[in-house]
Amino acid sequence: MKPQFEPLSSRSTVLKVLLAGVLLLLVASAAGAQVSGEVTYVFNTYAFLVWGAFIMWMCAGFTMLEAGSVRTKNASVICMKNIGLYSIAGIAYYVIGYNLMYVDVSGWIGSITPLFEASADEMAFLGGDADKAAAVIGSGYSEMSSWFFQMTFVATTASIVSGALAERVKLWSFLIFTAVLTAVIYPIVGAWTWGGGWLAELGFQDFAGSTIVHSTGGWAALAGIIMVGARSGKFRSDGSVKGTPPSNVPIVTLGVFILWMGWFGFNGGSQLALGGAADATAMGNLLINTNLGAAAGVVAALVLSRPLLGRVDLLAVLNGALGGLVGVTAGPDLVGHHWALLIGAIGGVVTVAGMKLLERMKLDDVVGAVPVHLFAGIWGTLAVCIAAGGSFVPQVIGIVVIGVFAFGASILLWWVLEKTVGVRVSPEVEELGQDMTELGIESYPEFILMPDEDDMEAARAAQEHARDSAGE
Repeated sequence: MKPQFEPLSSRSTVLKVLLAGVLLLLVASAAGAQVSGEVTYVFNTYAFLVWGAFIMWMCAGFTMLEAGSVRTKNASVICMKNIGLYSIAGIAYYVIGYNLMYVDVSGWIGSITPLFEASADEMAFLGGDADKAAAVIGSGYSEMSSWFFQMTFVATTASIVSGALAERVKLWSFLIFTAVLTAVIYPIVGAWTWGGGWLAELGFQDFAGSTIVHSTGGWAALAGIIMVGARSGKFRSDGSVKGTPPSNVPIVTLGVFILWMGWFGFNGGSQLALGGAADATAMGNLLINTNLGAAAGVVAALVLSRPLLGRVDLLAVLNGALGGLVGVTAGPDLVGHHWALLIGAIGGVVTVAGMKLLERMKLDDVVGAVPVHLFAGIWGTLAVCIAAGGSFVPQVIGIVVIGVFAFGASILLWWVLEKTVGVRVSPEVEELGQDMTELGIESYPEFILMPDEDDMEAARAAQEHARDSAGE
């Protein structure tokens, strides 16, 4: 019996887009070795849009990772925070962030003119003015596609903060913080670097954002952890740490795989062009190094977790993958793939060791965001000096200055929020869970709520005390 094949449906949209891209490439190749300006424009724009969609999908990865890491009573508010932060980040970046980061950068900041606008030529061309075609094509890419690609990066920075402060930060306080982070703090860091500001002139290198994106988010998360404080009962009076296992391990694992996939857009798209053979070859190199860095981070964390944490820790291994990805992000354009293995492996080690360090310092980071994004981000930015052409002094200056600014601005903002609207939920809300108290919805309404182990132990002790008292 012959197999029956169904016609392509709407579910094959991604495949259709990819096939269309291949056909365009074949047409360009047939036209000759020299790619025309219009074809270059199409492919550069196409790359920005597709890779931007990959990075946007990372928001789903962050949502799954965080929702699976928290207790079931807080999973719905995690979903609300992540769709909220993506939306707020996009609007904030449109209103002021992009212009502050890229338009007329004077060395320190760009334009404070509100609202992003594409070039006049591009808008006229959209309006049907065919005479503007040459000017639009001559720019090399659609300005709107570039804005979309850059916007997805700022949303990633905000996502880093969400997981670190889960289960005790107020929803609206977090969303207000997100608005300022994405409208002002991140764009200023970007203006200094990718916008051509003073750090770029100094020679600071960060290809896809180990420091610019990840460490900035990590510093903001660390400031929040300090200001909001640890979850109730996380650190016991005897110095021990209360285990808070994830509510859904498969969902956490899925989230990491989604992030891993999105990272191909993060690093590959940062080539910022797909106009010829050189760009296409460079993208292949970027994706291989990205994948190798993540894989090495997994293996390193797998090996280290037992001696350091006392067990083969799946969550540490998953964070090892992310630490490897963050580590290689500053210099994924290096040519020797073996360097990606080394940098990614050390990123995994730094992440696992950082998780242990935070526990000893009694800093409660629910998902390990600070070790992954801040610690591994610092390592990755320094690793650019090994094989990606970076100079040590500019890299150190960039790490320190961006750290001081991002942490200082963030802790000031958290302090202002604490003094005005408050940043931490009440003990009653924390006990009941933010899902029911802030959203009025349960993530898993058919599940049976199991009592906390420490609460059970306290109840047993109280019963024994009552029996002893009755016997007297």
